[in-house]
Amino acid sequence: WGYAPRLCNRRVNRWHSGCTRASGGGLGRIPKRKYNHYVIIDRMWSAALPSAYVMQPATKGNEMPLLDSYKQQAAERALEHVQTGMRLGLGTGSTARYVVEGLATRLRDGRLRDIVGVPTSEATAALARSLDVPLATLDDQFTLDLAIDGADEIDPQLNLIKGLGGALLREKIVAAAAATFVIVADHTKIVRILGERTALPVEVIPFGMRPCGQHLRDLGCIPLLRRRVDGTPFVTDEGNYILDCRFNTMNEPASLGIAIRAIPGVVDHGLFVDMASVAYVAGTDGVTILRR
Repeated sequence: WGYAPRLCNRRVNRWHSGCTRASGGGLGRIPKRKYNHYVIIDRMWSAALPSAYVMQPATKGNEMPLLDSYKQQAAERALEHVQTGMRLGLGTGSTARYVVEGLATRLRDGRLRDIVGVPTSEATAALARSLDVPLATLDDQFTLDLAIDGADEIDPQLNLIKGLGGALLREKIVAAAAATFVIVADHTKIVRILGERTALPVEVIPFGMRPCGQHLRDLGCIPLLRRRVDGTPFVTDEGNYILDCRFNTMNEPASLGIAIRAIPGVVDHGLFVDMASVAYVAGTDGVTILRR
């Protein structure tokens, strides 16, 4: 897929199947793919994999400033949808951050007034408060005029994979509450079919993590427990775990989403099917508008 994550441990002795292999056991073939989170592959999912492999992002450092510029361009175009008096869903992630910052600028200079935002994560809430963006909850504003968020993958039908930022549950609730759901992204997020470049995040309750993982394997994926760099499980704002699931193919995302949601213990998944109305995607040729 054009991405080769590095798997590392205290002792790394050779390259194998597009990855480095830590000493201590056979690795087998692992698909090349991009992860935006550090992930430790847990031995519970595959007897062939030693524990304590850490998967690191493959994005090169010299690409980041250019991608950040694209993200900001997409956010600025999406903010053209915002009008005075609107109730907004505020997304989570590196691209959505530019939306919050741009919104704050417009509130300060008077271009917008009487705006209230509903954040999709505690991180977004903290950022918005630091910039004096008025906030509410869905208890206060249970219908929204507009939600703007990023995406990890976008297919030609504007179906999405989201959740590498760890906020997929709140993001989906907020998107569903909005009359219009707008996506902002850089060009690297465009794919022919979902799952080309990233795993599908699935949020599960900790009590049911192991049986959920087995049921997900039965659906044809390799589920990896998302962990922090220190080795502890990543915990969502709702107190749940995330299994990052690598499927060989996701030709029918709607059907796959239904099957995943039917697993007891699964809270939700990162497939956003038929939810986005428009996407602003920035790249070398400027901002492209995609509509469903």
